[in-house]
Amino acid sequence: MKAAYEYKEDFRTIYETSQSVSEGLERFQEWLKNARQVYGKVINTISQHLSTIYNYFISHASSGVMEGINNKIKLVKRQGYGFRNFENFRLRLLAAFSS
Repeated sequence: MKAAYEYKEDFRTIYETSQSVSEGLERFQEWLKNARQVYGKVINTISQHLSTIYNYFISHASSGVMEGINNKIKLVKRQGYGFRNFENFRLRLLAAFSS
């Protein structure tokens, strides 16, 4: 659906080009109004998390890096199921992150 793709791209553009918190909030509110016709229930979910979403416009930071680190730790933990002691697990983690 062409409209859904365009709204997705507009959403991305808001985050990439907003110069101030107020501009970002204003553009995001407008996007929510317009996108409701295409995304319906998804807009309701987004609306429930607005305060967290708006925090991005303050610091322009996300938790993506931390999520990646946590995912890698979980992977090492699954691969090393049955480690007999913490030191072995620690060494595997250090090896995984030393590349």
